[in-house]
Amino acid sequence: MFRTAIIKQAPALRAISSRTAAATFTTSARVMAAGDTGAPPKVGGPGDAFQRRERANEDFTIKKREKEKLLELKKKLAEQQNHLQQLSDHIDEITKEQGGEHN
Repeated sequence: MFRTAIIKQAPALRAISSRTAAATFTTSARVMAAGDTGAPPKVGGPGDAFQRRERANEDFTIKKREKEKLLELKKKLAEQQNHLQQLSDHIDEITKEQGGEHN
């Protein structure tokens, strides 16, 4: 009864009392499951230290695999170039034997 009398008399007090009443119902305990870090998701922003470290490890592993693949491709390319050179030398050798003075 007293509250309704105050609200009717002063509009400024109504705003204060409504904010206070709303604030008492908005507080709640933060509940996290096992393994939650409490940081924003990986997609949104930088995240916490654990997420940054995890992302750095993933990036390192990916770069390492890419480097290994590039080295393997370079090795295969060198082998192919060596094989082509051998074939070219063999062709030159055959044409010199058959061609006489012109080759």
